[in-house]
Amino acid sequence: MPSTIATDHELIAQARQGDRQAYGDLVCRYRDGVVNLVYRMCGDPQLAEEAAQEAFIRVWQHLDSYKPQYPFRNWVSRIAVNAALDALRRTPATVNVEDIPLEAPDEDPEAQTETRQRAALVQKAVLALPTASRAVLVLREYEGLSYHEIAEALSIPLGTVMSRLNYARGQLRQTLAAQLEAL
Repeated sequence: MPSTIATDHELIAQARQGDRQAYGDLVCRYRDGVVNLVYRMCGDPQLAEEAAQEAFIRVWQHLDSYKPQYPFRNWVSRIAVNAALDALRRTPATVNVEDIPLEAPDEDPEAQTETRQRAALVQKAVLALPTASRAVLVLREYEGLSYHEIAEALSIPLGTVMSRLNYARGQLRQTLAAQLEAL
């Protein structure tokens, strides 16, 4: 029985021909990942929605420049990171810790509170990183991209990916060490 689910490349080809439904299918396929990526970059759900929308507008506008030999996800991630960085330049970074949804239903209230406090500290520490280091960290730790995929997505050398990731992890370790012990 043949599959009726179109591949990314089929949808891209159709979208390049002006098929808005095909492009809509691509957006549906990648929307949650883009919103999560942008949210991890900026820490504001509303700003993440706006930047994700901007990213998909840019994807549509530049769809003809996509090179099919590379994963579409990486290309979209690069555009999303750039949209997040643009949004961060326009808007001062803020963190509303009440918007961070982290609850384990089987935990007692004290454990839930501790989990929320830890998550808020980590989110705040991630948002305090320089944007270049934050982008690499988010793509690696939250999006699961390989070093090579990150280098491709951000158009930076592999060594830069490794050094930025090392720096980001070191900064997080240093920032969080004392704060997490206090909990």
